[in-house]
Amino acid sequence: MITAVDTSVLLDVFLADEAFLEGSLTCLEQASDEGLLVASEVVWAEVAAAFESSTDAEQALETIGIVFRAADAEAGLLAGETWRCYRKSGGGRDRMIADFLIASHAAVAADRLLTRDRGFYRSYFKDLDILSPD
Repeated sequence: MITAVDTSVLLDVFLADEAFLEGSLTCLEQASDEGLLVASEVVWAEVAAAFESSTDAEQALETIGIVFRAADAEAGLLAGETWRCYRKSGGGRDRMIADFLIASHAAVAADRLLTRDRGFYRSYFKDLDILSPD
C-alpha cells in the first residue's frame, strides 16, 4: 500500500499541533505499518518552509520514513483539469492549485491520500481513497 501524505498531517506532527498531533501521528503510523509513505514536491516544499533549513526538513521527513516521489505529467494534467472544473463551478481562490497538485499526485502515484482536508479532496477527487485523522 502506498500512501501519499498531505502537508497538513506532517506539520501536525513536526510542529506538535495541540489539536491534531495525536490523530495525525496515529494515522501516519498506521499508514507506515501498511506500506510506503510518499510526498510530492509540493508537500516537500510546504514542509521545508516550516523548518529553519532545508537540511532540517529533509532529515525530519527521512526520520519518519517519507520518500520523495515527484508528480508526473499525468498528475499535472489532472490537477489542471480539476482546477478548471473547480473554478467553473464557482470555486473561490481559498483553494490554491497546490491542493489540486497534491491530490492529483496521490491519485496517480499512490493508493490513497493521508490528509485532514477530506471534504475538499472528496468533493473534487471522488475516486481517491482518503485516510483521515478526523
